[in-house]
Amino acid sequence: MAIKAPRGTFDILPDRATLWNRVEAAARKVFHLYGYGEIRTPIFESVKLFASSIGETTDIVEKEMYIFQKGRETYALRPEATASVVRAYIEHNLHKTRAFQKFYYIGPMFRAERPQAGRFRQFHQIGVEAIGSADPLLDAECITMAADLFGELGVGGFTITLNTLGTDESRGRYREVLSLHLRQNRDALCENCRARIERNVFRALDCKVEGCRRITRSGPNVQDHLTDADRESFEKVTNALTGAGVAHEVDGFLVRGLDYYTGLVYEFLHGGLGAQNAICAGGRYDHLVADRGGPDVGATGFALGMERLIMALVDAQRGEAKDPRTPQVMLVNVGDEPRTRIFQLVLELRRRNVAAEMDHEARSTKAQMRAANRLGAPFVAVIGEDELESGRLKIKNMHTGEETPATFDTIADVLTSKLKAPAPKHSES
Repeated sequence: MAIKAPRGTFDILPDRATLWNRVEAAARKVFHLYGYGEIRTPIFESVKLFASSIGETTDIVEKEMYIFQKGRETYALRPEATASVVRAYIEHNLHKTRAFQKFYYIGPMFRAERPQAGRFRQFHQIGVEAIGSADPLLDAECITMAADLFGELGVGGFTITLNTLGTDESRGRYREVLSLHLRQNRDALCENCRARIERNVFRALDCKVEGCRRITRSGPNVQDHLTDADRESFEKVTNALTGAGVAHEVDGFLVRGLDYYTGLVYEFLHGGLGAQNAICAGGRYDHLVADRGGPDVGATGFALGMERLIMALVDAQRGEAKDPRTPQVMLVNVGDEPRTRIFQLVLELRRRNVAAEMDHEARSTKAQMRAANRLGAPFVAVIGEDELESGRLKIKNMHTGEETPATFDTIADVLTSKLKAPAPKHSES
């Protein structure tokens, strides 16, 4: 009897593997430009890790994990990677090395779902996790980075949808009015959503049953129940995306199916993929690290499905993949006012293949300069109120101390020219 690959899995044959390699190379190129480093975690972990992180009432934990026992230990094949990355961050005390860390991963995940187009039992994800900062511009960076990856691959035809669940106060307000609305329509809900009213009411917003979707979307919108601080934080993200030229829509009913999400959530939807049209999704999870026994720090990230991305791929990767592990230039802010303009400049430089970085940790100017030295950035530009007003700045060569004048419009050209020039020779004495 012929033995075939298990249902919901598939072989990646050599002619197809070329395309997979090109997608992975494009991801590494873009992530390195943004300062992310690769992390690889085991494909199986303690089942307790996923149950406590993802949520015991989620479909993933209740129905979809592949669980096995070895001796007294119970393990699960990983259904997603965020919980594993957070576990590694805490276990290896990475916050003591550097509190703010940027990771990316590429690898297989496993869920016992009903196989269909774009959904498999062994599937592959490319994702990022930025741990150690609550900066809204970091969320904007993640979304922009995903959009840049799709641009690098030539994938178009997607829309970006955003929402925010807010902090505990906003979620408490919304939970109360949403629960009341669903109880008033209880008889028209599916069995799962009736149970979710008591167990985790926000999960009802993610239900795919059409009748439930009509009821939830006729009810209260989370955007109408945000605190002023949460609304301001969300607007910083949307304004930054608008300034960066990243088109997006706001959907006040969007949630993600994992319990650890707090604050911002988002999806990239592709119109050509049918029912399974989400090719990338993510958001902020500011409580997960502390809940797992680590420091109380903010975190954000996303994951994209490689199978769905490859289905949507319409053009080959352009150019050769690079591996710049350190920024080529650090833009240092003096005070808070220049940060949004610096954010835009950093994006412009990255899109010109210059590995640029900015501060996301609210550090002083001196601390940012020390960070540039520590990271090995060959060039630094300091931007304060004077530079913001005049549009002029100076690019400092960290090796020679030479300063070159530039403007906001010419900084990319000046840096590109300098990075192509041969390194200066030191005279012998």
